[in-house]
Amino acid sequence: MKKNYTPEDELLFLALGGSGEIGMNVNLYGCQGKWLMVDLGMTFGANEYPGTELVFADLDFIEERVDDLLGIVLTHAHEDHIGALPYFAADLGVPLYATPFTADLIRRKLEEAGIAGDVELNVIEEDHGEIALGPFTVTYIPLAHSIAEGNALLIDTPHGRIFHTGDWKLDEDPIIGAPTTEEELRTIGDEGVLALVCDSTNVFNPEPSGSEGAVYRGILDEVKRWSGRRVLVTTFASNVARLHTLGEVAKATGRQLCIAGRSLDRIIEVARDNGYLDDFPDVVDWNTAMGLPRGEVLIMATGGQGEPRAALSRIAEENHPLELTRGDVVLFSSRQIPGNEISIGRVQNRLAERGIVMVTDRQSMIHVSGHPGRPELLALYEWIRPDVLVPVHGEVRHMQEQARLGLEHGIPSAVAQSNGDIVRLAPGKPGRIAQVETGRLVLDGDIIVPADGDSIVMRRRLSRDGIVIVLLEADGSARVESFGLPLDEDQAAFVEEAERDIASAIAKLGRRERGDSAQQCEAARLAARRAAGRWSGKRPQVRVFEIGA
Repeated sequence: MKKNYTPEDELLFLALGGSGEIGMNVNLYGCQGKWLMVDLGMTFGANEYPGTELVFADLDFIEERVDDLLGIVLTHAHEDHIGALPYFAADLGVPLYATPFTADLIRRKLEEAGIAGDVELNVIEEDHGEIALGPFTVTYIPLAHSIAEGNALLIDTPHGRIFHTGDWKLDEDPIIGAPTTEEELRTIGDEGVLALVCDSTNVFNPEPSGSEGAVYRGILDEVKRWSGRRVLVTTFASNVARLHTLGEVAKATGRQLCIAGRSLDRIIEVARDNGYLDDFPDVVDWNTAMGLPRGEVLIMATGGQGEPRAALSRIAEENHPLELTRGDVVLFSSRQIPGNEISIGRVQNRLAERGIVMVTDRQSMIHVSGHPGRPELLALYEWIRPDVLVPVHGEVRHMQEQARLGLEHGIPSAVAQSNGDIVRLAPGKPGRIAQVETGRLVLDGDIIVPADGDSIVMRRRLSRDGIVIVLLEADGSARVESFGLPLDEDQAAFVEEAERDIASAIAKLGRRERGDSAQQCEAARLAARRAAGRWSGKRPQVRVFEIGA
Protein backbone atom coordinates (compact mmCIF):
# COMPACT_ATOMS: atom_id res chain seq x y z
CA MET A 1 0.00 0.00 0.00
CA LYS A 2 1.37 3.40 -0.98
CA LYS A 3 1.67 6.11 1.64
CA ASN A 4 -1.48 7.75 0.33
CA TYR A 5 -3.39 4.50 1.09
CA THR A 6 -3.64 3.46 -2.54
CA PRO A 7 -3.82 -0.35 -2.72
CA GLU A 8 -1.04 -1.91 -4.75
CA ASP A 9 -0.74 -5.62 -5.63
CA GLU A 10 -2.68 -6.59 -2.53
CA LEU A 11 -6.21 -6.98 -1.18
CA LEU A 12 -7.37 -4.50 1.47
CA PHE A 13 -10.49 -4.13 3.59
CA LEU A 14 -11.64 -0.91 5.26
CA ALA A 15 -14.86 -0.24 7.15
CA LEU A 16 -15.95 3.40 7.31
CA GLY A 17 -19.09 2.45 9.27
CA GLY A 18 -20.74 -0.56 10.84
CA SER A 19 -17.72 -1.94 12.70
CA GLY A 20 -17.99 -1.11 16.38
CA GLU A 21 -21.67 -0.22 16.02
CA ILE A 22 -24.88 -1.77 14.75
CA GLY A 23 -26.00 0.14 11.68
CA MET A 24 -24.47 2.64 9.25
CA ASN A 25 -22.71 -0.07 7.23
CA VAL A 26 -20.10 1.18 4.74
CA ASN A 27 -17.35 -1.23 3.65
CA LEU A 28 -14.52 -0.81 1.13
CA TYR A 29 -12.34 -3.36 -0.64
CA GLY A 30 -9.11 -2.19 -2.29
CA CYS A 31 -7.03 -3.92 -4.96
CA GLN A 32 -4.67 -2.81 -7.76
CA GLY A 33 -5.24 0.88 -7.14
CA LYS A 34 -9.05 0.61 -7.13
CA TRP A 35 -11.77 0.54 -4.48
CA LEU A 36 -15.15 -1.19 -4.34
CA MET A 37 -17.83 -0.07 -1.87
CA VAL A 38 -20.28 -2.54 -0.34
CA ASP A 39 -23.38 -0.85 1.11
CA LEU A 40 -23.90 2.78 2.06
CA GLY A 41 -26.14 2.88 5.10
CA MET A 42 -27.13 5.19 7.90
CA THR A 43 -28.43 5.02 11.44
CA PHE A 44 -30.88 7.13 13.38
CA GLY A 45 -30.03 10.07 15.62
CA ALA A 46 -29.47 9.52 19.32
CA ASN A 47 -29.48 11.70 22.42
CA GLU A 48 -25.87 12.72 21.89
CA TYR A 49 -26.91 14.52 18.69
CA PRO A 50 -29.91 16.61 19.85
CA GLY A 51 -32.21 17.88 17.14
CA THR A 52 -31.02 15.41 14.49
CA GLU A 53 -32.62 12.30 13.05
CA LEU A 54 -30.12 10.69 10.67
CA VAL A 55 -26.47 9.78 11.21
CA PHE A 56 -24.01 8.91 8.42
CA ALA A 57 -20.47 7.66 8.15
CA ASP A 58 -18.02 10.37 7.13
CA LEU A 59 -16.97 9.42 3.59
CA ASP A 60 -14.05 11.83 3.41
CA PHE A 61 -11.53 9.00 2.86
CA ILE A 62 -13.20 7.66 -0.28
CA GLU A 63 -14.38 11.08 -1.49
CA GLU A 64 -10.71 12.06 -1.76
CA ARG A 65 -10.15 8.94 -3.88
CA VAL A 66 -13.44 8.93 -5.76
CA ASP A 67 -11.68 8.63 -9.14
CA ASP A 68 -10.54 5.17 -8.01
CA LEU A 69 -13.98 4.07 -6.73
CA LEU A 70 -15.51 1.61 -9.21
CA GLY A 71 -19.04 1.31 -7.84
CA ILE A 72 -21.32 0.59 -4.90
CA VAL A 73 -22.79 -2.90 -4.54
CA LEU A 74 -25.82 -3.15 -2.23
CA THR A 75 -26.53 -6.37 -0.33
CA HIS A 76 -30.14 -5.65 0.65
CA ALA A 77 -32.63 -2.85 1.26
CA HIS A 78 -32.49 -2.15 4.99
CA GLU A 79 -31.84 1.48 5.88
CA ASP A 80 -28.56 0.68 7.62
CA HIS A 81 -27.31 -0.57 4.24
CA ILE A 82 -28.89 1.80 1.68
CA GLY A 83 -30.21 4.77 3.69
CA ALA A 84 -27.34 7.15 2.90
CA LEU A 85 -27.62 6.77 -0.87
CA PRO A 86 -29.97 9.77 -1.41
CA TYR A 87 -27.46 12.01 0.38
CA PHE A 88 -24.17 10.83 -1.16
CA ALA A 89 -24.73 8.79 -4.34
CA ALA A 90 -24.86 11.74 -6.72
CA ASP A 91 -21.71 13.32 -5.31
CA LEU A 92 -19.79 10.04 -5.45
CA GLY A 93 -20.90 9.69 -9.08
CA VAL A 94 -20.35 5.93 -9.42
CA PRO A 95 -22.75 3.19 -10.55
CA LEU A 96 -24.98 1.41 -8.05
CA TYR A 97 -25.75 -2.31 -8.24
CA ALA A 98 -28.69 -4.06 -6.57
CA THR A 99 -31.17 -6.88 -7.07
CA PRO A 100 -34.69 -5.93 -8.28
CA PHE A 101 -36.53 -5.41 -4.98
CA THR A 102 -33.62 -3.49 -3.45
CA ALA A 103 -33.14 -1.47 -6.63
CA ASP A 104 -36.83 -0.50 -6.70
CA LEU A 105 -36.66 0.89 -3.15
CA ILE A 106 -33.41 2.71 -3.99
CA ARG A 107 -34.94 4.19 -7.15
CA ARG A 108 -37.86 5.58 -5.17
CA LYS A 109 -35.47 7.12 -2.64
CA LEU A 110 -33.46 8.75 -5.40
CA GLU A 111 -36.64 10.07 -7.02
CA GLU A 112 -37.82 11.56 -3.72
CA ALA A 113 -34.43 13.28 -3.42
CA GLY A 114 -34.68 14.56 -7.00
CA ILE A 115 -31.43 12.87 -8.11
CA ALA A 116 -32.65 9.76 -9.95
CA GLY A 117 -31.41 11.20 -13.24
CA ASP A 118 -27.96 11.81 -11.79
CA VAL A 119 -27.28 8.29 -10.51
CA GLU A 120 -26.69 5.15 -12.55
CA LEU A 121 -28.65 2.31 -10.96
CA ASN A 122 -28.05 -1.19 -12.34
CA VAL A 123 -30.50 -4.01 -11.61
CA ILE A 124 -28.85 -7.40 -11.15
CA GLU A 125 -30.91 -10.57 -11.18
CA GLU A 126 -30.74 -12.24 -7.79
CA ASP A 127 -30.10 -15.76 -9.09
CA HIS A 128 -26.33 -15.53 -8.77
CA GLY A 129 -26.10 -12.36 -10.84
CA GLU A 130 -22.51 -11.35 -11.59
CA ILE A 131 -20.79 -7.94 -11.85
CA ALA A 132 -17.28 -7.32 -13.24
CA LEU A 133 -15.63 -4.17 -11.86
CA GLY A 134 -11.89 -3.78 -12.44
CA PRO A 135 -10.05 -6.42 -10.37
CA PHE A 136 -13.31 -7.45 -8.66
CA THR A 137 -15.94 -9.88 -9.90
CA VAL A 138 -18.99 -9.87 -7.64
CA THR A 139 -21.62 -12.62 -7.50
CA TYR A 140 -24.87 -12.34 -5.52
CA ILE A 141 -25.49 -15.31 -3.21
CA PRO A 142 -29.07 -15.30 -1.82
CA LEU A 143 -29.30 -15.81 1.96
CA ALA A 144 -32.26 -15.60 4.30
CA HIS A 145 -32.80 -12.34 6.19
CA SER A 146 -35.69 -10.29 7.52
CA ILE A 147 -36.28 -8.63 4.15
CA ALA A 148 -36.82 -9.79 0.59
CA GLU A 149 -33.65 -10.44 -1.41
CA GLY A 150 -31.08 -10.56 1.33
CA ASN A 151 -27.75 -11.44 -0.26
CA ALA A 152 -24.18 -12.31 0.48
CA LEU A 153 -21.54 -11.28 -2.03
CA LEU A 154 -18.87 -13.60 -3.37
CA ILE A 155 -16.08 -11.25 -4.46
CA ASP A 156 -13.40 -12.74 -6.71
CA THR A 157 -10.05 -10.94 -6.73
CA PRO A 158 -6.54 -11.76 -7.99
CA HIS A 159 -5.64 -12.64 -4.38
CA GLY A 160 -8.53 -14.95 -3.57
CA ARG A 161 -12.24 -14.89 -2.91
CA ILE A 162 -14.13 -13.00 -0.23
CA PHE A 163 -17.47 -14.19 1.11
CA HIS A 164 -19.14 -11.01 2.39
CA THR A 165 -22.27 -12.19 4.21
CA GLY A 166 -24.25 -8.97 4.52
CA ASP A 167 -27.06 -9.56 7.04
CA TRP A 168 -28.12 -13.19 7.09
CA LYS A 169 -29.49 -16.21 8.91
CA LEU A 170 -30.28 -19.84 8.14
CA ASP A 171 -33.96 -20.59 7.59
CA GLU A 172 -35.39 -23.84 6.26
CA ASP A 173 -38.83 -22.24 5.89
CA PRO A 174 -38.19 -18.60 4.92
CA ILE A 175 -41.71 -17.97 3.48
CA ILE A 176 -40.25 -15.53 0.89
CA GLY A 177 -37.35 -16.33 -1.44
CA ALA A 178 -35.08 -19.34 -1.94
CA PRO A 179 -31.79 -19.00 -0.04
CA THR A 180 -28.65 -20.73 -1.24
CA THR A 181 -28.57 -24.29 0.05
CA GLU A 182 -26.02 -25.94 2.32
CA GLU A 183 -24.76 -27.96 -0.64
CA GLU A 184 -24.20 -24.82 -2.71
CA LEU A 185 -22.41 -23.08 0.17
CA ARG A 186 -20.21 -26.14 0.73
CA THR A 187 -19.31 -26.03 -2.96
CA ILE A 188 -18.21 -22.41 -2.57
CA GLY A 189 -16.06 -23.51 0.37
CA ASP A 190 -14.63 -26.41 -1.63
CA GLU A 191 -13.50 -23.97 -4.33
CA GLY A 192 -11.64 -21.91 -1.70
CA VAL A 193 -12.46 -18.77 0.26
CA LEU A 194 -9.73 -16.43 1.45
CA ALA A 195 -11.84 -14.28 3.80
CA LEU A 196 -15.25 -14.50 5.43
CA VAL A 197 -16.49 -10.99 6.27
CA CYS A 198 -19.35 -11.80 8.58
CA ASP A 199 -22.34 -10.30 10.45
CA SER A 200 -21.70 -10.37 14.23
CA THR A 201 -25.01 -9.03 15.58
CA ASN A 202 -26.33 -12.17 17.30
CA VAL A 203 -23.05 -13.87 18.23
CA PHE A 204 -24.07 -14.10 21.90
CA ASN A 205 -27.31 -15.93 21.08
CA PRO A 206 -26.71 -19.64 21.90
CA GLU A 207 -29.72 -20.72 19.84
CA PRO A 208 -30.50 -20.55 16.12
CA SER A 209 -32.48 -17.48 15.15
CA GLY A 210 -35.56 -19.45 14.15
CA SER A 211 -37.73 -19.73 11.09
CA GLU A 212 -40.29 -17.42 9.52
CA GLY A 213 -42.48 -20.50 9.10
CA ALA A 214 -42.54 -20.93 12.88
CA VAL A 215 -43.56 -17.28 13.24
CA TYR A 216 -46.52 -17.89 10.94
CA ARG A 217 -47.72 -20.68 13.20
CA GLY A 218 -47.10 -18.57 16.32
CA ILE A 219 -49.01 -15.53 15.07
CA LEU A 220 -51.84 -17.72 13.78
CA ASP A 221 -52.22 -19.32 17.22
CA GLU A 222 -52.18 -15.92 18.96
CA VAL A 223 -54.81 -14.37 16.68
CA LYS A 224 -57.03 -17.42 17.11
CA ARG A 225 -56.54 -17.16 20.87
CA TRP A 226 -58.00 -13.66 20.91
CA SER A 227 -61.23 -14.45 19.11
CA GLY A 228 -63.70 -11.61 19.42
CA ARG A 229 -60.98 -9.03 20.15
CA ARG A 230 -59.58 -6.41 17.84
CA VAL A 231 -55.96 -7.45 17.16
CA LEU A 232 -53.14 -5.16 16.00
CA VAL A 233 -49.78 -6.55 14.92
CA THR A 234 -46.77 -4.26 14.69
CA THR A 235 -43.69 -5.40 12.79
CA PHE A 236 -40.82 -4.08 10.70
CA ALA A 237 -42.32 -2.80 7.45
CA SER A 238 -39.43 -4.17 5.39
CA ASN A 239 -40.04 -7.79 6.43
CA VAL A 240 -41.96 -8.94 3.37
CA ALA A 241 -42.15 -12.52 4.68
CA ARG A 242 -43.84 -11.24 7.84
CA LEU A 243 -46.29 -9.20 5.77
CA HIS A 244 -47.10 -12.31 3.76
CA THR A 245 -47.62 -14.17 7.04
CA LEU A 246 -50.05 -11.55 8.33
CA GLY A 247 -52.01 -11.69 5.10
CA GLU A 248 -52.28 -15.48 5.41
CA VAL A 249 -53.26 -15.23 9.08
CA ALA A 250 -56.01 -12.75 8.21
CA LYS A 251 -57.42 -15.15 5.63
CA ALA A 252 -57.11 -18.18 7.92
CA THR A 253 -58.94 -16.45 10.78
CA GLY A 254 -61.64 -14.77 8.70
CA ARG A 255 -60.47 -11.27 9.53
CA GLN A 256 -60.29 -8.25 7.26
CA LEU A 257 -56.80 -6.77 6.99
CA CYS A 258 -56.23 -3.05 7.62
CA ILE A 259 -52.91 -1.24 7.07
CA ALA A 260 -51.70 1.72 9.16
CA GLY A 261 -48.38 3.26 8.16
CA ARG A 262 -46.98 4.77 4.96
CA SER A 263 -43.85 2.62 5.06
CA LEU A 264 -46.06 -0.49 5.05
CA ASP A 265 -48.00 0.83 2.05
CA ARG A 266 -44.75 1.51 0.22
CA ILE A 267 -43.18 -1.89 0.93
CA ILE A 268 -46.35 -3.74 -0.09
CA GLU A 269 -46.43 -1.81 -3.37
CA VAL A 270 -42.73 -2.48 -4.11
CA ALA A 271 -43.07 -6.14 -3.14
CA ARG A 272 -46.02 -6.63 -5.49
CA ASP A 273 -44.20 -4.84 -8.30
CA ASN A 274 -41.36 -7.33 -7.92
CA GLY A 275 -43.34 -10.54 -7.81
CA TYR A 276 -43.92 -10.89 -4.07
CA LEU A 277 -47.23 -10.85 -2.14
CA ASP A 278 -49.17 -11.87 -5.26
CA ASP A 279 -51.84 -13.51 -3.09
CA PHE A 280 -51.92 -10.76 -0.47
CA PRO A 281 -55.55 -10.11 0.53
CA ASP A 282 -57.38 -6.92 -0.30
CA VAL A 283 -57.26 -4.47 2.57
CA VAL A 284 -60.01 -2.34 4.08
CA ASP A 285 -59.74 1.35 4.89
CA TRP A 286 -59.73 2.71 8.42
CA ASN A 287 -63.39 3.69 8.50
CA THR A 288 -64.47 0.27 7.29
CA ALA A 289 -62.19 -1.43 9.83
CA MET A 290 -63.76 0.54 12.68
CA GLY A 291 -67.22 -0.48 11.53
CA LEU A 292 -66.47 -4.21 11.58
CA PRO A 293 -67.18 -6.46 14.59
CA ARG A 294 -64.07 -6.44 16.80
CA GLY A 295 -63.16 -10.05 16.05
CA GLU A 296 -63.30 -9.53 12.29
CA VAL A 297 -60.40 -7.12 11.80
CA LEU A 298 -56.63 -7.54 11.90
CA ILE A 299 -54.62 -4.31 11.90
CA MET A 300 -51.05 -4.21 10.64
CA ALA A 301 -49.28 -1.06 11.96
CA THR A 302 -45.92 0.63 12.08
CA GLY A 303 -44.45 1.87 15.34
CA GLY A 304 -43.07 -1.18 17.11
CA GLN A 305 -39.92 0.80 18.01
CA GLY A 306 -41.90 3.51 19.77
CA GLU A 307 -41.52 6.10 17.02
CA PRO A 308 -43.68 9.05 18.18
CA ARG A 309 -45.23 9.78 14.78
CA ALA A 310 -45.84 6.16 13.79
CA ALA A 311 -49.31 4.61 13.76
CA LEU A 312 -49.03 2.58 16.97
CA SER A 313 -47.84 5.55 19.03
CA ARG A 314 -50.73 7.64 17.76
CA ILE A 315 -53.21 4.82 18.43
CA ALA A 316 -51.81 4.47 21.95
CA GLU A 317 -52.32 8.20 22.48
CA GLU A 318 -55.86 8.01 21.04
CA ASN A 319 -54.78 10.35 18.26
CA HIS A 320 -55.53 8.14 15.25
CA PRO A 321 -58.67 7.13 13.33
CA LEU A 322 -57.98 3.50 14.27
CA GLU A 323 -58.95 2.77 17.87
CA LEU A 324 -58.14 0.13 20.45
CA THR A 325 -60.08 -0.23 23.68
CA ARG A 326 -59.83 -2.32 26.85
CA GLY A 327 -59.38 -6.00 26.07
CA ASP A 328 -58.03 -5.45 22.54
CA VAL A 329 -54.64 -6.95 21.74
CA VAL A 330 -51.31 -5.73 20.35
CA LEU A 331 -48.78 -8.30 19.13
CA PHE A 332 -45.21 -6.96 18.99
CA SER A 333 -43.86 -9.06 16.13
CA SER A 334 -40.46 -7.35 16.28
CA ARG A 335 -37.46 -7.09 18.56
CA GLN A 336 -36.37 -4.04 20.51
CA ILE A 337 -33.57 -2.27 18.68
CA PRO A 338 -30.93 -1.24 21.26
CA GLY A 339 -31.52 2.39 22.23
CA ASN A 340 -35.29 2.25 21.68
CA GLU A 341 -36.18 0.70 25.03
CA ILE A 342 -37.45 3.94 26.57
CA SER A 343 -39.63 4.93 23.63
CA ILE A 344 -41.06 1.41 23.31
CA GLY A 345 -41.73 1.31 27.05
CA ARG A 346 -43.56 4.63 26.84
CA VAL A 347 -45.95 3.25 24.20
CA GLN A 348 -46.44 -0.03 26.04
CA ASN A 349 -47.17 1.73 29.32
CA ARG A 350 -49.76 3.90 27.63
CA LEU A 351 -51.42 0.83 26.14
CA ALA A 352 -51.35 -0.91 29.53
CA GLU A 353 -52.98 2.07 31.22
CA ARG A 354 -55.89 1.66 28.83
CA GLY A 355 -56.30 -2.05 29.55
CA ILE A 356 -54.97 -3.22 26.18
CA VAL A 357 -53.33 -6.67 26.20
CA MET A 358 -49.77 -6.90 24.82
CA VAL A 359 -47.88 -9.96 23.64
CA THR A 360 -44.15 -9.85 22.78
CA ASP A 361 -41.66 -12.36 21.42
CA ARG A 362 -40.71 -13.17 25.01
CA GLN A 363 -44.15 -14.61 25.60
CA SER A 364 -44.95 -16.23 22.27
CA MET A 365 -43.26 -17.33 19.03
CA ILE A 366 -44.28 -14.24 17.08
CA HIS A 367 -40.86 -12.96 15.99
CA VAL A 368 -37.46 -14.29 14.99
CA SER A 369 -34.27 -12.38 14.34
CA GLY A 370 -32.81 -11.90 10.88
CA HIS A 371 -29.25 -12.42 12.15
CA PRO A 372 -27.36 -15.65 12.90
CA GLY A 373 -27.00 -17.15 16.35
CA ARG A 374 -23.93 -19.15 17.30
CA PRO A 375 -25.10 -22.46 15.74
CA GLU A 376 -25.64 -20.72 12.40
CA LEU A 377 -22.24 -19.06 12.54
CA LEU A 378 -20.59 -22.41 13.26
CA ALA A 379 -22.44 -24.01 10.37
CA LEU A 380 -21.26 -21.34 7.96
CA TYR A 381 -17.67 -21.67 9.20
CA GLU A 382 -17.84 -25.41 8.45
CA TRP A 383 -19.33 -24.91 5.01
CA ILE A 384 -17.22 -21.97 3.81
CA ARG A 385 -13.92 -22.87 5.58
CA PRO A 386 -12.21 -19.47 5.10
CA ASP A 387 -8.54 -18.77 5.75
CA VAL A 388 -9.41 -15.62 7.69
CA LEU A 389 -12.48 -14.30 9.49
CA VAL A 390 -13.25 -10.57 9.56
CA PRO A 391 -16.19 -9.82 11.89
CA VAL A 392 -18.28 -6.75 10.97
CA HIS A 393 -21.77 -5.40 11.74
CA GLY A 394 -21.68 -5.27 15.51
CA GLU A 395 -20.44 -3.44 18.55
CA VAL A 396 -16.88 -4.14 19.66
CA ARG A 397 -18.02 -6.86 22.06
CA HIS A 398 -19.89 -8.66 19.27
CA MET A 399 -16.98 -8.56 16.84
CA GLN A 400 -14.38 -9.59 19.41
CA GLU A 401 -16.56 -12.52 20.46
CA GLN A 402 -17.02 -13.68 16.87
CA ALA A 403 -13.26 -13.51 16.31
CA ARG A 404 -12.77 -15.77 19.34
CA LEU A 405 -15.54 -18.10 18.18
CA GLY A 406 -14.01 -18.49 14.73
CA LEU A 407 -10.52 -19.20 16.07
CA GLU A 408 -11.90 -21.75 18.54
CA HIS A 409 -13.65 -23.59 15.71
CA GLY A 410 -10.88 -24.00 13.21
CA ILE A 411 -10.55 -20.77 11.24
CA PRO A 412 -6.78 -20.18 11.01
CA SER A 413 -6.87 -16.40 11.43
CA ALA A 414 -9.28 -13.67 12.60
CA VAL A 415 -8.94 -9.90 12.43
CA ALA A 416 -11.00 -7.93 14.95
CA GLN A 417 -10.97 -4.57 13.19
CA SER A 418 -12.82 -1.30 13.79
CA ASN A 419 -13.97 1.59 11.64
CA GLY A 420 -10.89 3.16 10.07
CA ASP A 421 -8.62 0.12 10.29
CA ILE A 422 -7.06 -0.81 6.95
CA VAL A 423 -6.73 -4.59 6.94
CA ARG A 424 -4.47 -6.36 4.46
CA LEU A 425 -6.13 -9.68 3.61
CA ALA A 426 -3.45 -10.80 1.15
CA PRO A 427 -0.65 -11.40 0.44
CA GLY A 428 1.03 -12.49 3.66
CA LYS A 429 -0.41 -12.76 7.13
CA PRO A 430 -3.77 -10.95 7.41
CA GLY A 431 -3.88 -8.03 9.81
CA ARG A 432 -4.24 -4.30 10.37
CA ILE A 433 -1.58 -2.25 8.63
CA ALA A 434 -2.82 1.33 9.06
CA GLN A 435 -5.61 3.43 10.46
CA VAL A 436 -7.36 6.33 8.75
CA GLU A 437 -9.54 8.98 10.32
CA THR A 438 -13.24 8.19 10.38
CA GLY A 439 -16.14 10.08 11.86
CA ARG A 440 -19.84 10.74 11.76
CA LEU A 441 -22.04 13.22 9.99
CA VAL A 442 -25.59 14.13 10.95
CA LEU A 443 -28.54 15.52 9.05
CA ASP A 444 -29.34 18.73 10.94
CA GLY A 445 -32.45 20.21 9.39
CA ASP A 446 -31.61 20.15 5.68
CA ILE A 447 -27.85 20.36 6.15
CA ILE A 448 -25.30 17.58 6.66
CA VAL A 449 -22.76 18.65 9.29
CA PRO A 450 -20.04 16.95 11.35
CA ALA A 451 -21.42 15.16 14.40
CA ASP A 452 -18.72 16.83 16.49
CA GLY A 453 -19.14 20.23 14.86
CA ASP A 454 -19.77 23.49 16.66
CA SER A 455 -23.55 23.49 16.19
CA ILE A 456 -24.09 20.02 17.66
CA VAL A 457 -21.62 20.54 20.49
CA MET A 458 -23.26 23.84 21.40
CA ARG A 459 -26.75 22.30 21.27
CA ARG A 460 -25.60 19.49 23.55
CA ARG A 461 -24.21 22.01 26.04
CA LEU A 462 -27.38 24.07 25.92
CA SER A 463 -29.55 21.03 26.56
CA ARG A 464 -27.42 20.12 29.56
CA ASP A 465 -26.68 23.50 31.19
CA GLY A 466 -28.87 26.18 29.60
CA ILE A 467 -27.82 29.68 28.59
CA VAL A 468 -27.49 33.10 30.19
CA ILE A 469 -27.81 36.27 28.09
CA VAL A 470 -26.12 39.47 29.31
CA LEU A 471 -27.01 42.82 27.79
CA LEU A 472 -24.15 45.12 28.76
CA GLU A 473 -24.71 48.88 28.86
CA ALA A 474 -21.97 51.39 28.10
CA ASP A 475 -21.89 52.48 31.74
CA GLY A 476 -21.08 48.93 32.93
CA SER A 477 -24.57 48.08 34.12
CA ALA A 478 -26.22 44.94 32.77
CA ARG A 479 -29.51 43.21 32.19
CA VAL A 480 -29.53 39.41 32.56
CA GLU A 481 -31.87 36.75 31.16
CA SER A 482 -31.47 32.98 31.66
CA PHE A 483 -33.01 30.02 29.85
CA GLY A 484 -32.92 26.41 30.94
CA LEU A 485 -31.51 26.91 34.45
CA PRO A 486 -33.37 25.05 37.25
CA LEU A 487 -34.24 28.23 39.15
CA ASP A 488 -38.02 28.58 38.87
CA GLU A 489 -39.07 30.85 41.80
CA ASP A 490 -35.43 31.88 42.39
CA GLN A 491 -35.12 33.35 38.91
CA ALA A 492 -35.64 36.99 39.95
CA ALA A 493 -33.21 36.75 42.87
CA PHE A 494 -30.57 35.16 40.64
CA VAL A 495 -30.95 37.88 38.01
CA GLU A 496 -30.64 40.62 40.61
CA GLU A 497 -27.47 39.10 42.09
CA ALA A 498 -25.92 38.36 38.68
CA GLU A 499 -26.47 41.97 37.58
CA ARG A 500 -24.81 43.25 40.78
CA ASP A 501 -21.88 40.87 40.28
CA ILE A 502 -21.38 42.03 36.71
CA ALA A 503 -21.41 45.72 37.72
CA SER A 504 -18.92 44.96 40.52
CA ALA A 505 -16.61 42.98 38.22
CA ILE A 506 -16.48 45.78 35.67
CA ALA A 507 -15.95 48.41 38.39
CA LYS A 508 -12.87 46.51 39.55
CA LEU A 509 -11.26 46.74 36.11
CA GLY A 510 -8.47 49.25 35.66
CA ARG A 511 -9.04 52.40 33.60
CA ARG A 512 -7.36 50.92 30.53
CA GLU A 513 -9.29 47.62 30.85
CA ARG A 514 -12.61 49.46 31.23
CA GLY A 515 -11.87 51.16 27.95
CA ASP A 516 -11.39 47.78 26.26
CA SER A 517 -14.72 46.39 25.04
CA ALA A 518 -13.45 42.79 24.88
CA GLN A 519 -12.18 42.85 28.48
CA GLN A 520 -15.45 44.31 29.77
CA CYS A 521 -17.41 41.58 28.00
CA GLU A 522 -15.14 38.86 29.39
CA ALA A 523 -15.45 40.21 32.93
CA ALA A 524 -19.24 40.27 32.57
CA ARG A 525 -19.28 36.73 31.16
CA LEU A 526 -17.24 35.28 34.01
CA ALA A 527 -19.27 37.08 36.67
CA ALA A 528 -22.55 35.85 35.20
CA ARG A 529 -21.27 32.29 34.92
CA ARG A 530 -20.04 32.25 38.53
CA ALA A 531 -23.39 33.54 39.72
CA ALA A 532 -25.23 30.85 37.71
CA GLY A 533 -22.96 28.21 39.22
CA ARG A 534 -23.71 29.36 42.77
CA TRP A 535 -27.44 29.41 42.21
CA SER A 536 -27.92 26.30 40.08
CA GLY A 537 -24.80 24.14 40.12
CA LYS A 538 -24.78 24.45 36.32
CA ARG A 539 -22.15 25.78 33.95
CA PRO A 540 -24.32 27.46 31.33
CA GLN A 541 -23.25 29.04 28.10
CA VAL A 542 -23.04 32.81 28.64
CA ARG A 543 -23.37 35.30 25.80
CA VAL A 544 -22.65 39.01 26.30
CA PHE A 545 -24.03 41.66 23.96
CA GLU A 546 -23.07 45.32 24.20
CA ILE A 547 -25.92 47.78 23.83
CA GLY A 548 -26.10 51.55 23.96
CA ALA A 549 -22.44 51.89 22.92
